[in-house]
Amino acid sequence: MALPKEPRQKMINLMYLVLTALLALNVSAEILNAFKTVNNSLENTNKLVSASTDTYMKSLMDLDTKPESKEKADIWLPKAASAQAIADAAYAKVKKLKDSIMSLSGLDTAKNHNDSYKEDDINTAQRVIVDGGEGKKLHATLMKFKTDILGIDPAIANEFASSFPLDLTPPKSHNKASDTWEGAYFHMTPTIAAVTILTKFQNDIRNGENKVIEFCHKQVGEVVVRFDQTVPIVELSSTYLMNGQELDVTAGVGAFNKQNQPEITIDGHSEATGLDGIVEAKEIANGVGPHSVHIHMTYKDQNGVTQSYDHDYPYTVGNPTGINVSADDVKALYVDLDNHLTVSSGNVGSEKVSVTTDNGRIVRGSTPGQWIVTPVKPGTANINVIADGRPTLFTFKVKSVPDPVAKVGNSKGGRMPVNDFKSQSGIRADLENFIFANLKFTVTSYTIVVTGGKKGFQFRQVVGNSFNPVSDIIEGLGPNTNVTIDEIKANGPGGARDLPPITFNLY
Repeated sequence: MALPKEPRQKMINLMYLVLTALLALNVSAEILNAFKTVNNSLENTNKLVSASTDTYMKSLMDLDTKPESKEKADIWLPKAASAQAIADAAYAKVKKLKDSIMSLSGLDTAKNHNDSYKEDDINTAQRVIVDGGEGKKLHATLMKFKTDILGIDPAIANEFASSFPLDLTPPKSHNKASDTWEGAYFHMTPTIAAVTILTKFQNDIRNGENKVIEFCHKQVGEVVVRFDQTVPIVELSSTYLMNGQELDVTAGVGAFNKQNQPEITIDGHSEATGLDGIVEAKEIANGVGPHSVHIHMTYKDQNGVTQSYDHDYPYTVGNPTGINVSADDVKALYVDLDNHLTVSSGNVGSEKVSVTTDNGRIVRGSTPGQWIVTPVKPGTANINVIADGRPTLFTFKVKSVPDPVAKVGNSKGGRMPVNDFKSQSGIRADLENFIFANLKFTVTSYTIVVTGGKKGFQFRQVVGNSFNPVSDIIEGLGPNTNVTIDEIKANGPGGARDLPPITFNLY
């Protein structure tokens, strides 16, 4: 086709060509959001793996103080510390490069990292990492990390000769511009993708560090778990009083240092602590119905760490007329649940009793004296009992149903045999230690992120709670693999909930 002679038409055609080129370079919002999700999941995993590493290091330091384990700990604690130092140095170098890429794409690193930057910028990573030589430096940093950490001890090198969680083999590419290691990863890569790849390498560093330090620990002994909870002691003289009676409250700490006396408040009032770490206070029972005493303590445990304790201790104030309201299930009421109340009306027949509330709805139960209240918001609910024309007011605390806990099988994360994990059907959301039985939360979506193992990094977003949509990933899992379940959403009483991520170290 001949080019148009009219200048205006030439300009239109030229603009069309430019627009077509821009569209070819444009990265969809869905892809950018997927990379952001993966990056967030990897960063959460890095925090969880670092916490696991800290546990091993603290345990090693503790074993180094015990006569029965000191000889071995003197050998392996310095090796673990060396692995930690090598990992920290490599991690910091990758972080510096990641911050530089985001900064050059418009992020003000002096501010919060949640600030926006040009996530779809395909020039910065190419210019800095591929063309500018930073990719070769990155590869050298990762190689040095792997060489140095495996070189700490021959036993470490032998243990992780074929299973170390850092694979520097470049991904396959049919593009000639991507025939180098850095080109294969970062050629014309959007900034958010480059950031995610760098976070993935940080994840490899932390996983490698964790595996080596865990190995060092195994050469000495089992993980030492410190039981450092000092037991608060609280006693009420009675849990049922009449209006105007005195309530005696005794509060203290079961184990304490006389030079570090606990600080104790009762219902917000500071009390002088006696020599035995105990205080006593008196309150006057006032107002018919359920009440509670709030105890706050601040004290130092046997490790010198400051601990805080807050708890409500319930009691009931009775009515001389015999009218009383008590919760059958718990001392508080819960939002969106049918809470059963028993209304005792003294000498007045139940047919002459009516009950109202200012929070939600209340209806008669199936048996005389039973009522069912369903609050709609947390705070308080005033229950007004009108018996033979005389009103009596009772006030109850109203709480939201607590968040459930995400689990795979019966596990909330940590070390798990790979075959046990593969035998599970999906993710559950359980309410732990909650008084109401048979309450159900259902997981509606989650993200699975896999690092380490033979297949390396894998990521998938799933609707529902089943592992069926990711059966290919689950079946391919092997030892030395880390699985993070993130962005977990669950529905149940009170509506939708966002649950914290859980991470599994498969072996």
